[in-house]
Amino acid sequence: MQDSMMELMWKNAHLYGGNLSYVEQLYETYLMDPNAVPQEWREEFDRLPVSAQNITQDIPHSPIRDHFLAMSKNKRRALPAAVASVSSEHEKKQIRVLRMINAYRVRGHQVAQIDPLKLLKREPVPDLDLRFHELSEADNDTQFQLGSLFFGPEEAPLRSIVEDLKKTYCSSVGVEYMHIVDTQEKRWIQSRMEPVRSSPVLEAETRKHILERLTAAEGLEKYLGSRYAGAKRFGVEGGESLIPCLDELIQRAGKEGAKEVVIGMAHRGRLNVLVNIFGKNPSDLFGEFEGKKTLETSGDVKYHQGFSSNVMTPGGEVHLAMAFNPSHLEIVSPVVEGSVRARQDRREDEVGNSVIPVSIHGDAAFAGQGVVMETFQMSQTRAYKTGGTIHLVINNQVGFTTSKKEDARSTEYCTDVAKMVQAPIFHVNGDDPEAVRFVTQLALDYRNAFNKDVVIDLVCYRRRGHNEADEPSGTQPLMYQQIKVQKTTRELYAQRLVDEGVLTAEDCKEMEQAYRKALENGEHVANALVLEPNTELFVDWKPYLGHQWSFEADTRVDIKLLQELGQKMCRFPEGFAIQKQVQKIYDDRLRMAAGAMEINWGFAETLAYATLLAEGHPVRITGQDVGRGTFSHRHAAVHHQKDASTYVPLQHLADDQPDFDIYDSYLSEEAVLAFEYGYATTMPNTMVIWEAQFGDFANGAQVVIDQFITSGEHKWGRLCGLTMLLPHGFEGQGPEHSSARLERFLQLCAEHNIQVCVPTTPSQIFHLLRRQITRPLRKPLVVMSPKSLLRHKQATCSLEDLAEGSFQPVIGEADKLDPANVKRLVLCSGKVYYDLYNRRAELAKEDVAIVRIEQLYPFPEEILGQTIAEYTNLESVVWCQEEPMNQGAWYCSQHHMRHVLQKHNPSLHLEGVGRPHAAAPAVGYISVHVEQQEQLVNEAING
Repeated sequence: MQDSMMELMWKNAHLYGGNLSYVEQLYETYLMDPNAVPQEWREEFDRLPVSAQNITQDIPHSPIRDHFLAMSKNKRRALPAAVASVSSEHEKKQIRVLRMINAYRVRGHQVAQIDPLKLLKREPVPDLDLRFHELSEADNDTQFQLGSLFFGPEEAPLRSIVEDLKKTYCSSVGVEYMHIVDTQEKRWIQSRMEPVRSSPVLEAETRKHILERLTAAEGLEKYLGSRYAGAKRFGVEGGESLIPCLDELIQRAGKEGAKEVVIGMAHRGRLNVLVNIFGKNPSDLFGEFEGKKTLETSGDVKYHQGFSSNVMTPGGEVHLAMAFNPSHLEIVSPVVEGSVRARQDRREDEVGNSVIPVSIHGDAAFAGQGVVMETFQMSQTRAYKTGGTIHLVINNQVGFTTSKKEDARSTEYCTDVAKMVQAPIFHVNGDDPEAVRFVTQLALDYRNAFNKDVVIDLVCYRRRGHNEADEPSGTQPLMYQQIKVQKTTRELYAQRLVDEGVLTAEDCKEMEQAYRKALENGEHVANALVLEPNTELFVDWKPYLGHQWSFEADTRVDIKLLQELGQKMCRFPEGFAIQKQVQKIYDDRLRMAAGAMEINWGFAETLAYATLLAEGHPVRITGQDVGRGTFSHRHAAVHHQKDASTYVPLQHLADDQPDFDIYDSYLSEEAVLAFEYGYATTMPNTMVIWEAQFGDFANGAQVVIDQFITSGEHKWGRLCGLTMLLPHGFEGQGPEHSSARLERFLQLCAEHNIQVCVPTTPSQIFHLLRRQITRPLRKPLVVMSPKSLLRHKQATCSLEDLAEGSFQPVIGEADKLDPANVKRLVLCSGKVYYDLYNRRAELAKEDVAIVRIEQLYPFPEEILGQTIAEYTNLESVVWCQEEPMNQGAWYCSQHHMRHVLQKHNPSLHLEGVGRPHAAAPAVGYISVHVEQQEQLVNEAING
């Protein structure tokens, strides 16, 4: 983008001055004083790359860049030579000056005027005092070399150096960036801040636009406050600079070539952003305040709602998406990252410049919520990187009622967590909207230059309480004494423009009245809104809308294609050294593909992915051990034993195949599952899978499960086809490696919101996975996947089962029992079936039938009824589970089974058998485990 902009600027230089010498003179002036050139030219020159040695780097392949580079070098050579040092004492002082310069870069932010309320207590910073560096006022007129400072001349009086350092690092902007290891990044930031002293001169029209956006921000809050007094809206009052900040961010992103911006934010200012940035019609918002129903579902409160629209920018149309978000504050951040990665993958953008993620945080949540750290940790990983996220903290300086620093956090700033990924942090006074605009540009340009996260700490305040029904002075008396007399950001800025002759007071009043009139007329108030958007920028969900639940799905695959794919997914490059046990797995798979060996779980599962790829569906799988599989059953990613390179056979089935992405994730459940949810809600054609290392570990992502996966469709109309593979089964491995907490998922089941399945054969997982993506219905799928069944000699199938079968929600009796002789019926799910089956065989019990319920929700009542209808002489029916009886499927599924039995034989009573009620999911002693298993199996078979 920089290349094309510079080339365009060169070609059209006549528009700015008529000849090349004009451009040369502009650039020469810029080198000496960036504020002395017009704003639009300064922004173009700012984009030139920077190194630690020169203001510009070598920029090849362009005459103008070569010319500018030569000019830069010549200019610096033409500057007056430094006066030779005349004394060793002066040399010592020169070194002290350089140390002082570094101190301002490192610690200037600690005395910066970033608090609009002026209540922030800043401790003195000794490093910034002249005497600390053995300098004094007597040295003020002495000329010193500036060293690496980007202040223009090579030397200046000490007084001037200090004044410029204070303007740059201690005024409305306080920047933390010296923790960054990369010198190029630090020099880049210095080159953007120091030449303009963090305060670039703006054109009058730009300043008027900032005021207009502040007027919009304040105007909406005032209007809502008068029309819906006392109603919760979590207004942005006190942080109105958020609106011109986002406006500049989006317009600049579009100018730089972005096609989409995806925003996640909690409550504070959300309604204002939706109306003034996204262009939500004010009349629709008013309807929400008045309680009008808009969805045929449960719906959600107005400050959780998402939205999307298109706006026009200097670079063309940009699609905006606001992620839906519950009250769990920061949990939306990784959801946004997943949605952005999906959009970038759809655009085949490996760098991440076409779609920009923006996360807007509250200060208390940013410091307090662990998922913030998890999201930062994923920012540079292969599976989850998105080219850098712009984090914008609306820093109210209070969290609900907690404002004392010693209570709110253990760090100096709420943003200190961002230092873990060496993100630069720009603290900025929210009452200085021009400074806010400056750091917004800086943040976006840094993100685009280095593809890394960056943080804007918008230090402001909240004029009301936590919400508009709160009275905040009861807990923050001093803060709210100041807020009561504090002029609004708009008032302060309007007065500044009036004082400087940019506008008149009448102009400001007219601007305010025009906005209010637009609101009253129900007009759109986002300046750049595109009323007839380019639909190509949207994700097309039309094929997936309006489908009702059905158990039927055609998941058959031609057996010849199965054999062909089965062979291809076992091929490796010549000379690829495979580990001995892994080689045996692939040798066995070749035999399975040829029909010479029964098919096991790992082969059926990976073959399901191969068939989806062959049918044009991308596949994405992440989790902590998914390449190999926690239980060594998958081995989709194979490691060369000599050079440690990795080969994924499923990525090499055909030259034109869709993507097959499989990544071992870092050790997170909450952020990773939220990311995959965001991805799945954006890529409906892709099979998206998250596998837990053990199903128990999904506990760490319970917020995602509760607030998004199981309820997102009914709160927000948000469809999602995410699949969760949760290893589940009682194998004697103790409380934390047994249960995926099946009962919790079943408790969340209602309104056909999710699917919960417990497959027991390889053909079942094959057809279940294929059913999830080949039919147009998009519902989250929760699979209680096995552990010991992965290699169980009885848990096998044939190629014909894959070619001709389908997923069976209920599997009837496997043996040919005489239905008339069956007196006892055992219903079960999962691994316990094989224990029941084998115990019945040992006891030669021909009057006991065993039926597996493979799908627990939506519960297949009709299919179960058909399956057991032939057993006309039943005397008892029992449900058997491995889990304790206060867990598992018993409580949430028994009413379904009883309903079926009531239709079949009203006299039958359903009994339940399982482990004793327990606080923990399983015991920790193998002997007790075995004893319990024996008892529940015997009780189920014998009664």
